[in-house]
Amino acid sequence: MDTFFEHLAHEFELPLANPVLVFTLILLIILVSPILLRRLNIPGIIVLILSGVLIGPHGLNLLAKNSAVDLFSTIGLLYIMFIAGLELDMNEFRANRNKSLMFGFFTFIIPLGIGLPVCYYLLDYGFNASFLTASMFATHTLVTYPIVSKLGVSKNQAVAITVGGTILTDTAVLIILAVIMGSESGGLTTDFWIRLAVSLTIFLFIIFFLIPKIAKWFFGKLQNEKHSHYIFVLFIVFAAAFLAEISGVEPIIGAFMAGLALNRLIPHSSALMNRIEFIGNALFIPFFLISVGMLVDIRVILSGPMALVVAGTLSVVALLGKWLASLCTQVLFKYSGTQRQLIFGLSSSHAAATLAVILVGYKAKILDENILNGTIILILITCIIASFATEKAAKKILKNSEEDYGNSTEPVVYDEHILIPIANTQNMEKALEFATLVKDKKSTYPISILRVVPNNQEAEKNIGKAKDKLESFTRDASASETATEVIATIDYNASNGIARTAREIMANLIILGWPRRKGFIQKLIGEKMEHVLTYTDKTLFICDFQYPLVDHGRILVMAPPFAELEKGFILWTAKISALAQELSTPIVYSCNTETRKAIEKYKQENSINAVYGFEEINSPEDFFTHTGKLKRQDLLILISARKGAISHRHGMDNLPARTEKHFHQNSKIIIYP
Repeated sequence: MDTFFEHLAHEFELPLANPVLVFTLILLIILVSPILLRRLNIPGIIVLILSGVLIGPHGLNLLAKNSAVDLFSTIGLLYIMFIAGLELDMNEFRANRNKSLMFGFFTFIIPLGIGLPVCYYLLDYGFNASFLTASMFATHTLVTYPIVSKLGVSKNQAVAITVGGTILTDTAVLIILAVIMGSESGGLTTDFWIRLAVSLTIFLFIIFFLIPKIAKWFFGKLQNEKHSHYIFVLFIVFAAAFLAEISGVEPIIGAFMAGLALNRLIPHSSALMNRIEFIGNALFIPFFLISVGMLVDIRVILSGPMALVVAGTLSVVALLGKWLASLCTQVLFKYSGTQRQLIFGLSSSHAAATLAVILVGYKAKILDENILNGTIILILITCIIASFATEKAAKKILKNSEEDYGNSTEPVVYDEHILIPIANTQNMEKALEFATLVKDKKSTYPISILRVVPNNQEAEKNIGKAKDKLESFTRDASASETATEVIATIDYNASNGIARTAREIMANLIILGWPRRKGFIQKLIGEKMEHVLTYTDKTLFICDFQYPLVDHGRILVMAPPFAELEKGFILWTAKISALAQELSTPIVYSCNTETRKAIEKYKQENSINAVYGFEEINSPEDFFTHTGKLKRQDLLILISARKGAISHRHGMDNLPARTEKHFHQNSKIIIYP
């Protein structure tokens, strides 16, 4: 018995050494801390940082800052930067790259300009120490980014320019760090500058040229190996981080660049994106936040007045510099006060890059212990203030956007119901992926997947088989948190079953596959469409995807004259815009002047970030005469019309057959509003 108690006491010796017990404690903190303090309206990020302070070596000493904690902390930090790059709306970023450059300039030069004289004259440090400390003020870590991501405001323009500015200012600061370290070692030679420039050039070539090609090939070859996709993404993140490190910059830059490189290949509503965010937000990122808290030593404030003076000065200068940078950005680009607060909240938290700069400077004996201790206190203060500022601003933006939806003159389709009739389960995956990407995220209805079983003696047996087969295809939709339901019905005719089910479930959008029987395609498409078009008033998408959706380089849309006057104009315009935003793909419209004005008006009123281009045509016939301009991986969308509609033309009656004839190698969609 004594041996048992001795063994038990040994297991609970502080700091805890048993890896199973350590991991259990971390998971308990991640699970319980936000729940306990939720009623106090304290952001979860602060709770996790304070938990790290409590259990860390400078608190209750439950955990030591060992290699295992450092490993998970590094993974979490790289994960934050990777998700920030992955979730960045590239259309928004491209549209506002000049704004990102200006914000990056403000958030770099203003804190640096304030911090250098304060450290040099007020705190009386040498030039290198002052310059290095001042550059630390210019850095910021996107610790509060999970807040805007969770609340669904990550696509706001203020977020886009802040994330874009982050990479610019952090890269500049980390290059300054490399230069100062080279200066201290007497290494600022021509060879140093050549080596840095060459290594960064090679690094950028690998990230933005080789990795997208490899990823595109991998996703295409292993479409059904979903678990391999996630492992591949993790490999790319850490490989990019390592490449950045050997190139002379910090690994966080590599992780962010990896997110940018894979941005187009991982749609925001995809199952893979959901898996990446879920695992990161559930485990790796909380671990990083706890590890940040473990660095904080509250006792440093008792070590003497100089520590208090340095900590207070550093914190004030850091917050003031970031607030002035966000104010200049607001004034220059005429943002709202809430957007200014959001920019300040995202950019004012100091953690990863700050620690990288200060720890390197401390170990090289450029900086003293007071700067190190003051920086740790600065990290705690800025993370707390940034968390409150970000959450308050994000909630206000979310509330304002919902009020704008409520006051909009256009009807908002929150009750959207998509029906996918499946005849061939081989095309099921692409049709379901397409529906997931274009589905209105505010709709409470699931995507309905329909299989019509012939009404014969085997009907009851076949209907059970059909349901079982369809259920196995809904896992991807479930992984992306998109609700689905499977419907199997009996009817003498597939078209009758589709039309009847669409009426029963009140579907307002039907996605049909493209039938393939050589020699009979016109007849088959015509029969099926004619029946569905005649007996339903639903918007109909007929889809033929030759390639994975993420492989398409452009979306080409042909809209006939008077398309803007049809009742379904808003719906199909919204769906095409949603698809373009998810895929970060430009849209080129072929239409007349009136339709172009209507599309531009819709884009402006709904703040659409997709890149639009226009090509004027006055007749659908003009489009078919320019087939040579199409590239193999262009997604072609043709807007048709039902008979009797104002935009209907005689040539539309055999549009599917003509499209198959001219564009058989292209992915294509025909829309009947």
